[in-house]
Amino acid sequence: METGSLGLVSAAIGAITRHIRDHDLMPGDRLPSEASLSRDLNVSRTVVREAFRSLSALRIIDMSGGRRATVAQIDHGAMGLMIEHGVQTDQISVQQVYDVRRTIETRIATLAAIRRTEQEAEVLVAQAAMMRAVRDDPARLMEADLAFHTTLAEASRNPLFRLIVGAFQGITRQTWPIGWRSRVTPQAQEVMIATHEGIATAVAEGDPVRAAELMAVHFDESVRALVSAGMG
Repeated sequence: METGSLGLVSAAIGAITRHIRDHDLMPGDRLPSEASLSRDLNVSRTVVREAFRSLSALRIIDMSGGRRATVAQIDHGAMGLMIEHGVQTDQISVQQVYDVRRTIETRIATLAAIRRTEQEAEVLVAQAAMMRAVRDDPARLMEADLAFHTTLAEASRNPLFRLIVGAFQGITRQTWPIGWRSRVTPQAQEVMIATHEGIATAVAEGDPVRAAELMAVHFDESVRALVSAGMG
């Protein structure tokens, strides 16, 4: 696409996002048609279509099912791709990812201990128990671990935390098996499982200080495991 066309697409993107704000559109609300926007913005339908595609890739609008574009529910897709790209191109290190996760997830653990529902507390305890039950099956253990952290983020009652935790899952799926294999002794593996059980108990008991302390311990241990495996 030529430079001039790119400028028109960029302007159309700005106009569409302003339309969403100015009209207080919520997730699921329909946007004007391509033809209508083309007339209002005095650009071709091709320009509007490219703007829609860009906004769809960013998950700002939803174009699924061949229906009229609607305002999308936020998800972690675009953020996750950016983080993975940063790691794969050596602009971000795995250790930097875990440093950020440590900061965010200690806060998540604190809030979860304060705000969780009884059902969420029960789910966390069950997920930690599942981790112990499947400790000899790394693939299932990883899924239980990821689900545990997702539940914590949901229990924090801050949708941004859920979004960020989801965005980190792509990198976590790549690094988790390496970190687990680096825990070569049963004792090292036990520390990882027991720490999750401790976090679940602290959250269930409404102890934010203990929950945050244990989450910090978990990430410090995870970083040590990755460093010992040659990832930094």
